[in-house]
Amino acid sequence: MIILKSTRRNLVLFNLLCCLWLLAFDNKANAQRRDAINYTVEVCEINPDVRYFQQAIKQSCNIKIENENKVISQEGSRYPLFVKINIKDSIKEPLALQISNPTIDNITLYTPNGLGFDSIRIDETQPVELRNYPDQNYVFTLLPKHSNSTVYLRVKSGEQLLIPIEITTFENIKIKNTKRDNAVYFYLGIMLVMFLYNLFIYVNTKEKSYLIYVLFILFVALTQITLHGFFNRYLPAQFSWLKVYSLYIFGAASGIFTLLFFITFIETRKYIGKVNYILIAFVGIDILAISVLPFKWFQLSYTLININAGLGSIIVLIIAAFISTKGNRSARFFLIAWSLFLASVIVFVLKDYGVVPYNDFTRYILLYGSALEVTLLSFALADKINSLKKDKDIAQAEALMVAQENAKITREQNVLLEQKVKERTKELISSNESLTVALADLKQAQTQLVESEKMASLGQLTAGIAHEINNPINFVTSNVKPLQRDIHELYHLQEKTEALAKDGKLNLDEIEQLKKEIDYDYLKTEINYLLKGIHEGSSRTAEIVKGLRIFSRVDEDDIKLADVNEGLESTIIIINNQLNNKIEVQRNYGNIPLVECYPGKLNQVFLNLISNAIYAVKQRFNEEEGGLVKITTQESTDSIIIEIGDNGTGMSETTKNKLFEPFFTTKPVGEGTGLGLSIVYNTIKKHHGNITVKTAIGEGTTFTITIPKKR
Repeated sequence: MIILKSTRRNLVLFNLLCCLWLLAFDNKANAQRRDAINYTVEVCEINPDVRYFQQAIKQSCNIKIENENKVISQEGSRYPLFVKINIKDSIKEPLALQISNPTIDNITLYTPNGLGFDSIRIDETQPVELRNYPDQNYVFTLLPKHSNSTVYLRVKSGEQLLIPIEITTFENIKIKNTKRDNAVYFYLGIMLVMFLYNLFIYVNTKEKSYLIYVLFILFVALTQITLHGFFNRYLPAQFSWLKVYSLYIFGAASGIFTLLFFITFIETRKYIGKVNYILIAFVGIDILAISVLPFKWFQLSYTLININAGLGSIIVLIIAAFISTKGNRSARFFLIAWSLFLASVIVFVLKDYGVVPYNDFTRYILLYGSALEVTLLSFALADKINSLKKDKDIAQAEALMVAQENAKITREQNVLLEQKVKERTKELISSNESLTVALADLKQAQTQLVESEKMASLGQLTAGIAHEINNPINFVTSNVKPLQRDIHELYHLQEKTEALAKDGKLNLDEIEQLKKEIDYDYLKTEINYLLKGIHEGSSRTAEIVKGLRIFSRVDEDDIKLADVNEGLESTIIIINNQLNNKIEVQRNYGNIPLVECYPGKLNQVFLNLISNAIYAVKQRFNEEEGGLVKITTQESTDSIIIEIGDNGTGMSETTKNKLFEPFFTTKPVGEGTGLGLSIVYNTIKKHHGNITVKTAIGEGTTFTITIPKKR
């Protein structure tokens, strides 16, 4: 955002003229002040235990107020202060008794009535429309009957007590208060203009200093209207609690944001280092002044705010002067603005403690000082933004020059790079062709190795099948000859019986004799036994053939529904010869559904894992009994879980981490290719499943396979 110098200059000149008008306005108001009657003021020396008027008037009231403006200045207390006013002239018309300090907690006026005293009380939080005279100041009515008499004021306030007492006509009070209102409204107009002006700049620049400064303007303005009673005057009655705390909250908040603005605007930490913590400490004091308010320690809060304002202002002035000597332009602007405001703050604080006279000039001094300060600091902020913009433009110009130079260098480098890229591309094409040939050779070698592993498994499978089928075939063969002999004996018995029948010599005794010769009863028993053995051998052979058919499916490259339990059982059948009747196979088949899979490839997985389990068991138990292969299947939510475990030798963590690497094997040379588990891993991944291993040396190994029910 571009901040025009002419606009900024006109705004500053306008505000300066407004401030000068305020000074002239207040001087004119002072010139018009006229007291209506002659009166004296005394402060009563009251014992702290005295709380009530009847007790107070019996005390000594001989501390006379000699200053021209009849202003009482005394530290606040939780005990009330009693003031004695001696009226020395006759009152011919109703007059106004005004105490021009709307921040006092409450004031009660006691007037004589012949028999005693009448009283009327006004509280700080009492709405102005409910008062006898509608103004934020404390205004009481004195009647002609109060001529040449003594009236009393009971004053209660937690902060520094400033009691400016004035007795004059209601017309003079109205004129004076109207001019006061106009002056404050004019001041608020200046502050509103500066508030909106700086808020607009913050919205466009996002400069943090402007945000803090806007809040500073806000709380300074709120503090001033609170000091002059406008906050109490216009705030609804339901917010009476806020009327009580507003002076302390706004006063402390304006101090907090003044210090924060100073820290960020001048960048104090950059110039004074750890001394910056002093400023943070002053911020902490203002926060403390707010934090004691819930305990109603109003005098402590007011004292902290005033001391912090006076001492903190001097510290800020010294630091600003020091930083300005370092060439900080912002610090110089701040020093000028702060000097004017500091002067007004010092006068205002000294006025509270009675060091300087209490009059309209000292009462409104913060209006002049704060109006001038916010105007000059707005000029300083705008100057800082313009300086930052100028520095940014210079930096951008330098960056543009560097970018142009870099672009030139880049173009030159691009020419060289293009040439090198062409040369490198030729090399890469040549290398790529070599790699393509090598990759083809590698794939061919891999295919051959995989086929070698399959042939090795096939050889192992063939040997096992031959061994398994040989047993039942031998059993059948050995039973055939005895069966033939027994059948020949039966044939011989039948022929003898038929011959006797033809000759008509058939005799049961002779037949019985023939049965005894061939041992007919034993013959029947032996034939049944031989037939049963042949049946068992043929059934076993049929079972092996069925298992072989299930295991070696011709449709293994097609996805189909298959029974995993059936595949496991067929695998066990064809490698049964490896068990040697000494290794127990424990089957824990669950009631699982059919699975979409490649059945032949999955059976190859089972063969490799069960064969490895048998090998591990034999390595541990040799030819002794005790070996166990445990096979478990179960169903989960959307998967089938297959566990193949053994109580063999187990393996180390190092071996476990290399299990599925191609060509890695723990078997002796010539007993394994190292591709079995690699094929297992790839097959399970092809099924979108997962395989994990749990093992311990001397305890055994368990492979857990998880495959989805549906692809």
